[in-house]
Amino acid sequence: MSLRSVSLFFCALALSVSAHAHEYTLGALHIGHPYARATVPGQPSGGAFLSIENTGKEGDKLIGVSSPAAKNAEIHTMSMDGNVMKMREVGEIELPPTATVDMKPGNGYHIMLIGLTQPLKAGDKFPLTLTFQKAGKIDVSVQVTDMSGKAAEPAHQH
Repeated sequence: MSLRSVSLFFCALALSVSAHAHEYTLGALHIGHPYARATVPGQPSGGAFLSIENTGKEGDKLIGVSSPAAKNAEIHTMSMDGNVMKMREVGEIELPPTATVDMKPGNGYHIMLIGLTQPLKAGDKFPLTLTFQKAGKIDVSVQVTDMSGKAAEPAHQH
């Protein structure tokens, strides 16, 4: 492989990564890569995931979520009790100073989208409003990925 080919490969890789990364800042809060996994037709609910980093010196709390993609959005936690998955709504998520909360599939916190207005399709996006006790509200765009967590490639336009 030539040096030019290697350079072109890494440039394409960097563009691909930056095209899929989306981050938001609200005061001292950094919200990283909001995404949801695609659902199948008729599936009544889905989950959204993201990270929240509090870079400030004061704590805050995520106290609410909402989206037009679902009749109701709730902050949930998930845990395993032996072979049984237990999910429950939590009213808020504490965000201590200099801490990060990672919402990931199968791991702790997530945003439950209940009563989806339509199936979530890979490549689509939908709005999500996050409400924090101190920092206020921010609207983010949630990217829908396939079940592996990969974003669908955008359609090529001419």
